[in-house]
Amino acid sequence: MPFVTTSDKTEIFYKDWGNPAGKPVVFSHGWPLNSDNWENQMFFLASHGYRCVAHDRRGHGRSSQPWEGNDMDTYADDLLVLFEHLDLKDAMMVGHSTGGGEVVRFLGRHSTSRVSKAVLVGAVPPVMVQKESNPKGLPISVFDGFRSAMIQDRAQFFLDVPTGPFFGFNRPGAKMSQGLIQSWWSQGMMCGFKNAYDCVKAFSETDMTEDMKKIDIPVLLLHGTDDQIVPIDDSAREGIKLLKKGTLKEYPGGAHALPNLNIEEINQDLLNFLKS
Repeated sequence: MPFVTTSDKTEIFYKDWGNPAGKPVVFSHGWPLNSDNWENQMFFLASHGYRCVAHDRRGHGRSSQPWEGNDMDTYADDLLVLFEHLDLKDAMMVGHSTGGGEVVRFLGRHSTSRVSKAVLVGAVPPVMVQKESNPKGLPISVFDGFRSAMIQDRAQFFLDVPTGPFFGFNRPGAKMSQGLIQSWWSQGMMCGFKNAYDCVKAFSETDMTEDMKKIDIPVLLLHGTDDQIVPIDDSAREGIKLLKKGTLKEYPGGAHALPNLNIEEINQDLLNFLKS
């Protein structure tokens, strides 16, 4: 399997699908999942002639589980190593949830020299946690609860999240998919315990307001109005105000897991944005 090694000897697993000469599309996944969560979108775009690249973030999936470096700066630096290793240029970056934060921090930290467009799907920026400068955010107690639940019974917590709010299966009339729940659980349990624990702080407390202001390329925000994990009012509806060339598309009643639940529409939105 293909891996790239970072400066601290962390091995990052990646997939490289489709046409090697096609325009690259680079995917960043959510917490505590891995690149498998993008397989529908990667298959679709690779089948349309694009080069689709996705990695397992450090500590997640098949990558190494380093004790340190589980923060947005290092995630962005790891991704730069992959860009340089594959010599990716004129790429479109796509990030879901925590992966959206990774994309924004990458662009703010490493510029847009290798990237022409970006898509944020149910993404965490600008910042999730509630504070004086972010009154609409979620209280820190929510994220403390995540960490406490992990310590008490990670396996059960990683069943509760997909059974309920992640896919919106806790909503009246929702059509539950046991397969999606099991897929989420198995991906989550592949994540290193310390890495998953530390990543909660990374995705909830990292403030990417200034990163968003720096981005000078077109950015498409896709967000469900019933996202129970990353509420739209504190994320996409705030983020769009900070972007120079941002476009927001809201999915009415959409849950957090748009790439898994709204497959055809997400695929078409990505393809249309690539071609625009």
